[in-house]
Amino acid sequence: MSNEVHWRDDIASLVFPVTGHGAICAVHWGAFRTLLGAEPTPEACLGYFRRFEAAFRAAAGAKIARKGILPGTSLHLTSRDIARKLLEDAQIANGE
Repeated sequence: MSNEVHWRDDIASLVFPVTGHGAICAVHWGAFRTLLGAEPTPEACLGYFRRFEAAFRAAAGAKIARKGILPGTSLHLTSRDIARKLLEDAQIANGE
């Protein structure tokens, strides 16, 4: 398993390892289309991930906890999972 975020053409998704979970998390191209509001390239998806990496990782951790996903079980995030964390981060930054 790679420790780096990367694009997988075979599943049209960005994948990254979930620290301490022993599995990968995938984010499909369609989720990025929703988040970016445009037809994303793999490079644009990777750039968006790097810009908001903390929110992606927090969303993965929250989904694992919420769904009771067992260690070693891969998972995927939807645009809604990620948007929820981005909104929480914005509210915290604005002192709400």
